[in-house]
Amino acid sequence: MSGYRIRPAAGDDARVLADMLVEAVNWNALRARPRVTVLEDPFVARYIAGWMRPGDFGCVAEDHHGTPVGACWARLFPANAPGSGFVAVGVPELTLGVNPQWRAQGVGRALLREIARRGAASGVARLSLSVERANFAQRLYVSEGYVTVASDDRADVMVRALR
Repeated sequence: MSGYRIRPAAGDDARVLADMLVEAVNWNALRARPRVTVLEDPFVARYIAGWMRPGDFGCVAEDHHGTPVGACWARLFPANAPGSGFVAVGVPELTLGVNPQWRAQGVGRALLREIARRGAASGVARLSLSVERANFAQRLYVSEGYVTVASDDRADVMVRALR
């Protein structure tokens, strides 16, 4: 790794995860929404609300000054309130956000690998996610072993087996 390090996400990282959630939602700069609008959307905000709940885990990438540049975290959702990438009870859904200046430099891939390592070490069998088809990150997910298990008119739900 060059220029950044990855550390475990902690309970006091809610602000960092909020920043990276906004980056994830605003992956397309032409459709970017203001931070407050993103975080006031209850469907989006639940990906970080009450961080760190039992079952939550994640990691944060920081530059050599300790400034967060990306994060990847996983959260369980119940069947009666599923996330966009919900596949089954007990399968954590991940979110990946990287600061635009750090994209295409290996940060997202390193975070995906670390979240998979952490998930496998804690006994998680699969991880899921939802990605819009136009998002360039979809190629990253495929290259890291995620496969499409469901689709709608704009997005795919993808899963990676960890064991």
